[in-house]
Amino acid sequence: MIIEAWLERAAASRGGACALQTAHGNLSYAQLLKRARAGAGALAREGVRRGDKVAIALPPGLGFAVALHACMLAGAIAVPIDVRLGEAERKILAAGAALVVEEPLADTQDAGVFASAAHHELSATAAIIHTSGTTSAPKPIELTYENFLWSALGSAVALGSTAEERWLCTLPLSHVGGLSILIRSAIYQSTAIVHERFETDRVLHALRSEGITQVSLVATTLSRLLDGGLARPAALRCALTGGGPVPDALIARAREAGVPVAPTYGLTEACSQVTTNGPPLFCTRLRTAEDGEILVAGPTVARGALAGDGWLHTGDEGHLDEHGQLHVTGRKADTIITGGENVAPTEVESVLEAHPAVLEAAVLGRSDEQWGEAVVAIVLVRDGHWDAHELRAHCAKHLAPYKVPKRVHFTSTPLPRTRSGKLLRKDLASYACDGENSRLA
Repeated sequence: MIIEAWLERAAASRGGACALQTAHGNLSYAQLLKRARAGAGALAREGVRRGDKVAIALPPGLGFAVALHACMLAGAIAVPIDVRLGEAERKILAAGAALVVEEPLADTQDAGVFASAAHHELSATAAIIHTSGTTSAPKPIELTYENFLWSALGSAVALGSTAEERWLCTLPLSHVGGLSILIRSAIYQSTAIVHERFETDRVLHALRSEGITQVSLVATTLSRLLDGGLARPAALRCALTGGGPVPDALIARAREAGVPVAPTYGLTEACSQVTTNGPPLFCTRLRTAEDGEILVAGPTVARGALAGDGWLHTGDEGHLDEHGQLHVTGRKADTIITGGENVAPTEVESVLEAHPAVLEAAVLGRSDEQWGEAVVAIVLVRDGHWDAHELRAHCAKHLAPYKVPKRVHFTSTPLPRTRSGKLLRKDLASYACDGENSRLA
């Protein structure tokens, strides 16, 4: 099915309305369309054709949004790249792209204008989002225009939406939770307020003074806002909070402060939201398998993520209560979700074990009110050399900041392993350690 391009429709209907608000300027829908058309022309001159992949390695902001919409107008597939990753990591994610956009696309008249009317084929791939599973290898998830459209419609039914919505995005645009805000806003013809990174004072000011009606948060950022004194923001209707475990105590604290928090369960393979406040989105089917694994189906689910039985097997565990509301109780996978970011323990272990002082390392997630889960390392070192700061500094040279362990425990005995040498992760939570460094702030 072919439909009119979302951005062109928004510019025709509400050309003067604010589409995007950032620290470096705002764009109306008419202005965004003009710049995106010019950007699409720039892509064409670089040899990009419909169906080609275009890696977008730009920080959240005007340049990223223009490049995203330029890809959609040109029929190219956007591949967002997290600029916080190391160069080697970025290259892996950009492999196979016809072009890597590392500078804002040209938007001047002499750069040419891609003026032809654009359309979206709902079955076509709109974006490829990379997510890490239980191994260190990033997994590409192909999401179609249909996935994004149904996700936007389902979210609007669950939360309500008008053209006057002002949705604040403090999440990375390389993640589906952040990217969806840009795309949904174009579909709704409303305003996306994009911050390049989460800064507590700036977000507090926006929530108190800039008429923000919706915001997407993770446990870490919600906790920091409450610590900063957030209470009863006048315009805020909904604070979606998810991206990983959100402690019940944190939810209760937010509600006591008058923050309309809405616990949300979602994943990349389902184009972001699956449930909000318990029930699934209206277009989403949900059930649990005999072993408690959460299974999802419906038009938001990526085609390539479906198993042979027609369901997305999430690897998460939970149950549905008598009201049909989902309660997530844990994960079958080993992946740590900290501050809304996925961390593969094996990747961090490999970096730690590359340090000359380390004999063995194991990494796990432990419940944490601020981070949802904190990345914790258990390390067997050589010759009693215990220097947690040195180990963190070593990790910081090779890993994104959110992957660096928040705490390091030391042990003088070998880590528990199977006969084949695999770590017995189920035994790590209660593993006896000799010492623990002070926790990072």
